[in-house]
Order: sequence, then C-alpha cells, then structure tokens
Amino acid sequence: MNETKLRRLLSGQATGVGPACLRSLLGVSSLVYSLAMRIRNGLFNLGWKSIHRTAVPVISLGNLTTGGTGKTPLVALVCRLLQESGLHPGIVSRGYGSVDGQPNDEKLVLNLLCPSVPHPQNPDRVAAAHSLTAAGGVDVIVMDDGFQHRRLHRDLDIVLIDATNPFGFGHLLPRGLLREPLSALKRADVVIVTRCDLASEQDLAEIERRIIAAAPQLADRILHVEFQPTSLRSLDGNTLPLSDFAGQSVHLMAGIGNPDAFETTAIRARMKVTGTSWFPDHHQYTNIDLQQVQQRASSSGTECIVTTLKDLVKLPTECRDIRAMEIAAVFPNPQHADVLRELIWRAVGPQSSGTSFRKQ
Repeated sequence: MNETKLRRLLSGQATGVGPACLRSLLGVSSLVYSLAMRIRNGLFNLGWKSIHRTAVPVISLGNLTTGGTGKTPLVALVCRLLQESGLHPGIVSRGYGSVDGQPNDEKLVLNLLCPSVPHPQNPDRVAAAHSLTAAGGVDVIVMDDGFQHRRLHRDLDIVLIDATNPFGFGHLLPRGLLREPLSALKRADVVIVTRCDLASEQDLAEIERRIIAAAPQLADRILHVEFQPTSLRSLDGNTLPLSDFAGQSVHLMAGIGNPDAFETTAIRARMKVTGTSWFPDHHQYTNIDLQQVQQRASSSGTECIVTTLKDLVKLPTECRDIRAMEIAAVFPNPQHADVLRELIWRAVGPQSSGTSFRKQ
C-alpha cells in the first residue's frame, strides 16, 4: 500500500466496508502493540531495564508519531547552537532505512548540513554513543529519533509534534501513527510544534491544550517552529533562488513521512504543482521509479521535478535536472528560541566555558 492510500485508510478518508474492516483489524493489533509498549516502559520506569550513561551530556530529539515531523533540520539546528557555544557535538542515530550498511538518507543530509559533526549509525545507540566518546573530541551527543530509545540516558528530551498531523490520526500503531500514547509526554522536557505556520491559531491552541492535559509540566515549554524554504539545490551542489521558480509548473516527488506538508510548502513558495509522485518513507529509488516520475511530469506539462533534500541525496548522479527544496528551521517567536537555548544550556552548561546560549 502506498503512502497516500495508507494515510487515507488510517485517517478514515477511505470509506466503505473494506477499509472499515481493515481499520477494525488494525485496531485489534494496536491493542497488542499498546500492551507491549506499556510493559516495556514499565520495566524502564521500575529500573528492571538498564539505562546507560555516557561520559558527556546527551540531547535527544524524537517523535510521538512515526516520521514526518522535521527532525533532521532540528538536529542540524541543535548542532549549530552547540558549535556556536564552542562545543563539539556528535550525532548518533539508528540508521533506519539504510541499505547494505550504507548511510541512510538522514545521515547523508546531516553530512551536508553538519559536515564537521561525526555521526555513527547503529541500532544500538548506547554502543554508538560509547564509540563517539572513546574516539575523543566530542563533548556532547545529539541523539536523532531517540524518544523511544530509553536505554541511553539523556539530559534533555526534546519531542517534536507536527502541527499538520499532531497525534497520528488518534491511534497507536498500526491503526494510527502514534508510537506511544500522549501520556508518554510526561518524560519530555520540551515539545517543539513544527510546521506551525501550516495550522490555524485554533488548531495550534487545541494541540497545546492536549499536550498540557497529558503532561502539565510542559505548560511553559511548548515551542513553535516553521520550516521556511530557502533555495533549490541540485545534485552538484548548485543552488537557485526560490524566486526563479515562482509561478513555474513543477512535479513533486518524495519518499517522506508527511508528503502533504511538502506539497503545501511548495504551493506557499508560489510553485504551480501540476502533479505528485509519493513513495514510502526512506524509499530507495530505482531507475524504473525515476523513469515513471519523469513520464508523469511530462504528461502533466512540465519537465521540472522538485523533491526534498532527504530524497535528493539518494538519487544517482545523472539526475541533474531534479532539484531539492532546501528549508531552514525558524522560530517565529524569538522568545521560543531563547527558551530552547536556555534548556540546552542547562543540559550541557558544565561542559561549556561561556554563556553563548543565552540571548545575544
């Protein structure tokens, strides 16, 4: 089942007897999943499962839902804040979606955004963290997609929630996209609501209400972030301003967790979207895939294909005509940026010789 059909099924947009029966079956599976998660978290809470510490502070960024919240630009932002403070961060991640031991798409993107930051990938994040500290030169670790990876102690737990689909259709996997119930937010130190510019004020207020109801300690720690497009990048590293594509017909291609948000961003960048090709998250493109996308683009009256940076880094070098929309994480409220700096400072302050996380 492709990404679009799956989201229609889980959201309830797909109607009829067949989809209704399938949702019921998935609901039963969700009960089993929920029980397993509760047992696992209970073992950690009781201390019957070990939580390992490293020699340096750990900052975790993670989700309540599967994919699509915009972790990668936020990981890059946190690393940049740490570097501006004179620290030397390293990144650890699971490497989900990698093929034959090669770096996955997120690592390839982070290599571009954070070229000097070491980044081992290992399903055992504890082992990855120890490999960084053993090698030396790293005084803080940023754990990508770490909220459910409770084996590694963290000094700051950041949870990202996508404003365009905040609670995974209201159900746990596999009936919905929630990895854990909202009550898991009690473990979080701060929540960042991403893509807040794509939601109404009323929707944002409701998201905050539900977060606070589940985890009252977060009442003054809910931050808002926008992802603003900055340019279009080709495989050779050449970039063009977005203004060159305003009003131009484009075909969108992506294998990400939330393609609808990508399409909305393209439209808001004044591109004329004439067609889309969506693939599963972390999709590895074949030549046949790319040929079909090019055919769809041509049939819709355009040769211009726009994708995400996460997809671009996986394409073969001959795909010179496909460009990726580069985005930057921006806090519309400067005070929210100050809150994040302060929380990071508290987590890693003893490691730092200055106060550069504070408002400058």
